Amino acid sequence: MNDRFAILLRHGAYHQKPGAPSALQPYGLTTSGQDQARAAANEVTGLAEAEGWQIHPEIICSRQQRAWQTAATLAAELTATTGQSFHILEDEALAERSVGAFANLTIAEIEDILDQDPRYARPPQNWKSDSHYKLPVQGAESLIEAGARVAQCLRLHTDGSLEPTGPDTRIFVGHGASLRHAAHHLGVLGLEDIRRLSMHHARPVVLKRTHEGTWHHHSGIWKKRQSLETALD
Repeated sequence: MNDRFAILLRHGAYHQKPGAPSALQPYGLTTSGQDQARAAANEVTGLAEAEGWQIHPEIICSRQQRAWQTAATLAAELTATTGQSFHILEDEALAERSVGAFANLTIAEIEDILDQDPRYARPPQNWKSDSHYKLPVQGAESLIEAGARVAQCLRLHTDGSLEPTGPDTRIFVGHGASLRHAAHHLGVLGLEDIRRLSMHHARPVVLKRTHEGTWHHHSGIWKKRQSLETALD
């Protein structure tokens, strides 16, 4: 297998419910987010031309509207500028960390419910950014579990055995926290890096999968956090 490249994009800015973990919120992009998605197409095109990459026509994204809309805008722009036809594959494996039965509740509501439920203790103060903490409700995941799921998705779709002579680069549109934790599982980021780094909206971070199967950061800038108070997305 030759070296392969995974272009990771966090979705554009979106209409997020205030005070709620981003996770499975169903809302679409803001006007700013749509502009970010269009700008991403120019950046990706420039990278591909500079690096000599052949981008796979299938853009893989999560099923959340903000990721799908980012991917759809990206596909339309790339199709228009390159002459190659791009399309979308939605994959639940690229979703953000699930909060399960607490989906779309605010942080305060989640903590109050747990405080009143005799089965559970109130979650620790830093539960949102604790990579290993999992809310004790049906369907919930820890961040580290979500990262493992996303990492497996990246491995699957960059496996040279699937396309031995095909494109060497794939685009993945997902969510900041689960993508960063996936990078940890792939050996690209340490756990200590995850809390101090985030991802810019719709700005590519490129990982290289070598022919030996190891992963490395290739290009693109991680966003440095102003605060260690980590959001979910």
